[in-house]
Amino acid sequence: MFSSKAQLIKRTGKNGVGRYDFLKLLATEYQITKSRDAKEQVLANLANFAYDPINYGYIRQLSIIDLFLCALSENNPRLVRFAIGGICNLCLDAINRIYILRNRGVELVSSLLSSQDEDVALSAISTLMFLITSESKNEITSTEIIKHMLKHSCSLNIRIKNLASIFLTDYCEPSEVEKVRGEEQSTYS
Repeated sequence: MFSSKAQLIKRTGKNGVGRYDFLKLLATEYQITKSRDAKEQVLANLANFAYDPINYGYIRQLSIIDLFLCALSENNPRLVRFAIGGICNLCLDAINRIYILRNRGVELVSSLLSSQDEDVALSAISTLMFLITSESKNEITSTEIIKHMLKHSCSLNIRIKNLASIFLTDYCEPSEVEKVRGEEQSTYS
């Protein structure tokens, strides 16, 4: 990231920089920096920009969704937290949702359901809810994901417990939930 406002002005000129150009600078810096702190800060900024629908088109043009999707598999927990936050912010848009679904989004996001990081787990559950379409529902309400949600619905963390319960109640077929619950109980009996 830029270390001072003066450096930003020097790099972008007197007229400043528009959103597209600024996002492009951030995306480029994320890809080329060797600094762990800079990478984290840049991805956090990109996730914040992903909150604003005005930026969706720019984010698609600059392949920032791909940066987020790739960062979901990072070993750095902070990068994962910022990446899932960015994906969660973006997937409310129909075009972004389709892109995420077509690029292993469900697989990548559902792999985070076992995270011990509360923010990551909450964002993963929320993201899966936002990604549900008539085409993706079967994949998102798979037996494996229902197992995770059943486990989360018994969590001591009330936020995770409530969100998982909403997922099971609002997005899953009751018969499928009971079937998985029964299979889980017979496994531990």
